[in-house]
Amino acid sequence: MQKEQSQRASVLQHVSLNVRRLRHAADLSQTALAERSGVSRRMLVAIEAGEKNVSLATLDRVAEALDVAFSDLIQAPDDRDPSRINEVAWAGAHPESTAVLLAKAVARREVELWEFSLMPGETYRSEADPEGWSEQVYVIEGCLTVVLPGTSRLVSAGEFFMFASNQPHAYRNDGDAKLRFVRNVVL
Repeated sequence: MQKEQSQRASVLQHVSLNVRRLRHAADLSQTALAERSGVSRRMLVAIEAGEKNVSLATLDRVAEALDVAFSDLIQAPDDRDPSRINEVAWAGAHPESTAVLLAKAVARREVELWEFSLMPGETYRSEADPEGWSEQVYVIEGCLTVVLPGTSRLVSAGEFFMFASNQPHAYRNDGDAKLRFVRNVVL
């Protein structure tokens, strides 16, 4: 429980810093942002002070008013890789009930969501996708080997990996148990 509370506290701090920074960058007062977002000025003051456990719907309205992505509000402000978020965005009453935003990618058209199961020794091979496409994988069970030209990457259960898919690639189960993972193809 302590870990979940500290994760949630760090996200509130990120939201606080990001809302203030983005509001200043947009040259908006708290009152102007309140009017634009439909969120009360009192709530915005509390959010910027890191004092308010804010709903996802409220953050969505603030992000829209600032013309940024939801993930831009919860991501660590000093994160070097803007595509990797990995922050708890919601925590339920039970300590294991959470929603973690893992990553973001810019999509021109659409995102395909796939669920894969590979038994031991199976390999799924893919040709190169068009320039600008990427793939994101999140392993649910087992250990995935992502094979890229000249290298491979092991992705264990509970981990994710993103890569530009404009190159031949393969997904392989080198383990001795069933592998389950989610794959997003970002077009």
